[in-house]
Amino acid sequence: MKNLLYFTFIFLLITSCSVNKEPIFIKVDDIKLVSIKSDTVVLKAFAFFENPNDVGGKISTDEIQIMVNEHEVAQVTADEFKVPARKEFSIPLFASIPTKKLLNTNKNGVLGGLINSILTNKINVRIKGNLEYVVFGFKKEFVVDKSQEIKIKL
Repeated sequence: MKNLLYFTFIFLLITSCSVNKEPIFIKVDDIKLVSIKSDTVVLKAFAFFENPNDVGGKISTDEIQIMVNEHEVAQVTADEFKVPARKEFSIPLFASIPTKKLLNTNKNGVLGGLINSILTNKINVRIKGNLEYVVFGFKKEFVVDKSQEIKIKL
């Protein structure tokens, strides 16, 4: 009788939690310049999602690149994010760009574009890569490719 009770409880637990749909990737938006210091420039953006499932999961942001004026300068740094069940949510994405990468003066450097950006008070930032969602061994990758022109406030 005890075994039947345990089996029924486990069966109800498994069947009540559904993973019938993958989370919906809405957009990456709100790219902003957080701080400008002598050694780093910090950018912040948000990735917006909706999870229709009864269970959460985890999203990792390991393979997202930051490009300024079409030159790769940094990668997004973020901890693994726990996805809430049945909610809309956003993940903050941060990138610390070393100033010396922006001021690189070799043939493929971004110095000319950066000087132009400073004169016009605008830079073109592109976030490109993949976000990986994992739950119960199920994996789904979301492609991120967002460009935005940011105004520089000095």
